[in-house]
Amino acid sequence: MSRTVGIGTQDFEKIRINDIFYIDKTDFIREWWESGDDVTLITRPRRFGKTLNMNMLEKFFSVDFAGRDDLFAGLSIWEDEKYRELQGTYPVIFMSFANIKETSFQEARKIICYNIEMLYNRYDFLLEGGLLNDKEKRFFRGVSADMENYRAVSAVRTLSEYLCRYYGRKVLIFLDEYDTPMQEAYVNGYWADMAEFTRGLFNDAFKTNPYLERAVMTGITRISKESVFSDLNNLEVVTTTSDKYGDMFGFTEEEVFSALDEFGLSDRKQKVKDWYDGFTFGKCTDIYNPWSVINYLDKRCEDLYWANTSSNSLIGKILRESSAGIKQNFEQLLDGGSLVAEIDEQIIYDQLDRDERAIWALLLASGYLKVNQCETVVDAHGGWKKEYTLGLTNFEVKLMFRNMIQRWFGPASTDYNDFVKALLIGDIDAMNDYINGVSQSVFSFFDTGKNPSKKEPERFYHGFVLGLMVELRGRYILTSNRESGFGRYDVLLEPVNAADDAIILEFKVFQPRREKELTDTVSAALRQIEDKKYEMFLLEKGIARERIRKYGFAFRGQEVLIGAVGQEKTGNSI
Repeated sequence: MSRTVGIGTQDFEKIRINDIFYIDKTDFIREWWESGDDVTLITRPRRFGKTLNMNMLEKFFSVDFAGRDDLFAGLSIWEDEKYRELQGTYPVIFMSFANIKETSFQEARKIICYNIEMLYNRYDFLLEGGLLNDKEKRFFRGVSADMENYRAVSAVRTLSEYLCRYYGRKVLIFLDEYDTPMQEAYVNGYWADMAEFTRGLFNDAFKTNPYLERAVMTGITRISKESVFSDLNNLEVVTTTSDKYGDMFGFTEEEVFSALDEFGLSDRKQKVKDWYDGFTFGKCTDIYNPWSVINYLDKRCEDLYWANTSSNSLIGKILRESSAGIKQNFEQLLDGGSLVAEIDEQIIYDQLDRDERAIWALLLASGYLKVNQCETVVDAHGGWKKEYTLGLTNFEVKLMFRNMIQRWFGPASTDYNDFVKALLIGDIDAMNDYINGVSQSVFSFFDTGKNPSKKEPERFYHGFVLGLMVELRGRYILTSNRESGFGRYDVLLEPVNAADDAIILEFKVFQPRREKELTDTVSAALRQIEDKKYEMFLLEKGIARERIRKYGFAFRGQEVLIGAVGQEKTGNSI
């Protein structure tokens, strides 16, 4: 009989007591302990078992759970007598920043301080007797959501000292989702304040803490050392490209297929693989997203389980406001292709709007991209660098991005949908009406970075191209900025069905020194289509010349004018 599936259960004790479906990851305890690392930072995508593994560490090591054989009996770790004796022998400080999602620094700081206050309340027995002197008791009682900065940054280190004094052993500190406040700070514009505050907190807790035995931190990203870990030279960083703990987070293919057998779903293995496989951690390939697998076992149908557990606001903001080059690379990914890029895994959040390496690293760390290949190559200066071949992780991720791109045009969805219909039937007047409605509504949505430029709308029209790719999938093959004839066209729509016309779109920005009106810009775009013979690619595909429609798009700020060769008003039927 198959076990009960518990959706969202992250309490190791509850899982074990109630015989909830669980894949044994207790070897992580052994691997981490025997590594001997002082402070370990492990980054994995969200919903990959980080919180459950951290809760498991707490239940295993904490003196509060001494003698709890029932939690670990029958699991891998319990087969070793050495670890049976180690269980329940350390004071443990466990914290989570998963709930720090405020829109201002003041509120985020207050909730961090409140979490620390809750920790102190848990150990208020330390106030009894003579363990603490009067000054120490005043410090203890002064820990609150509104405490002073000096007290806040030193509170975890001070609690470590008190617990060490009480139990006669140094403490273990487990901090889950350490970077959630940093991501929210970046999205909501208070990065500098949050970085300064957490730098002080982390350095006091993990660098200058003589009462710390060892520590583990988890998160999604590896924030740069300069941002929050300055001078923390005892930090062992384990990212998605590291070999350490490769199969300890997420499910291996063997584990997933075994679970499908247990639940009578043996015939679904290939479908589950297509949707939820694809993650790679170091040398461990074929790692499955556990959140989606567990939901699939429960509901027995495919859906965007993992992709829909978050607003994806940070990823959406970065892609939406990214350069034309980033958007063009994303076109390749959505089309099933790959890209070759350098990766800077030390993410500096306030450089995400201008550092392409950090953007790809963030998408990789977040689980949206996978490493297909890694090569060490010689750079232009004779040194060595690593180049990663990256692709979208799996079908679930691909659908998530399609949905995200469709939502970009939410404020002008009616105009956008009507524009697409007008494009398909070749109604140039309607195209002009609707494209200006779209532009007025969402232009700034694509260009809200630190250095917006309304005169050069590349971000808008390349986002617009991604929208076309999503809306017309299955009917057209869309390519952009590719070689054809004697030049490069901006967008080419190759029909899948012979009944549809092919479409070439050329984008140009108004040049006031050379052009008097937007009509001049349109004419320049149409001349370029003809002069550069962009239609050659389509003709070579066997598409008749009369079935190729050509449009020039002219931009002046948020104003758009579209013209066509021949100004056709008839064409495809919808």
